[in-house]
Amino acid sequence: MSRPALRWMTPATKMGASIAIATGLYGISFGALSIAAGLNFWQTVLLSAIMFTGGSQFAFIGVIAGGGTPGAAFTAASLLGVRNAVYGMQIKQTLRPSALQVPLMAHVTIDESTATSLSQSVPAERVRGFWTAGLGVFLLWNLFTVVGALLGESLGDPAAWGLDGAAVAAFLGLLWPRLKGMEPQLIAVAAAVVTAIAVPLTPAGIPILISAACAVVFAVASYRRGEPATEHGRREQIDRRQ
Repeated sequence: MSRPALRWMTPATKMGASIAIATGLYGISFGALSIAAGLNFWQTVLLSAIMFTGGSQFAFIGVIAGGGTPGAAFTAASLLGVRNAVYGMQIKQTLRPSALQVPLMAHVTIDESTATSLSQSVPAERVRGFWTAGLGVFLLWNLFTVVGALLGESLGDPAAWGLDGAAVAAFLGLLWPRLKGMEPQLIAVAAAVVTAIAVPLTPAGIPILISAACAVVFAVASYRRGEPATEHGRREQIDRRQ
């Protein structure tokens, strides 16, 4: 192995590559479930390439699978994608990208690239970790979305395989590991209760918007009280105090 290759294989790039492989493989599920939700092959592929944020994509097809309108699905996905804008501000301030890098950096600013970058203590490693995770996840996620979509088309009727409700289950599986504290768990329970109440009273797709709006109200209230609404924000607050 050449010396340039050895210099590139740092702890940050190794972490980013492993995360990219693990996350990218999950694209198979999205591709298959998107077809099961009623999207066609090219709609599924374009959704991964353009939207490119796993939680929002699963929310989108979850609303579609439940009979919601494309407008409701897009709104739900957008609300979940707001966190990426917050990540983008943190990453831009930390990595100081050039103007030419900003558009591509914005597109690959996701949970995985942000976490990989901000977990590094050396500035150069933060840059390597961000790009390795961001570009790695993008390439593999889209590749395996294609694989999943092709598999989904070959399955036939999704209800016959029990896949008609699997998009919602996959989104819950993606969300659950992130609920690591009492506060987010209580928010999740409250959102579930609100959704359960709203389901029989509102059109499909609207309950998730109502519960998301409640979460946004809570986040704004926490910000005004000076209490960070995320675990990363709390860590930053502790670091400043120290």
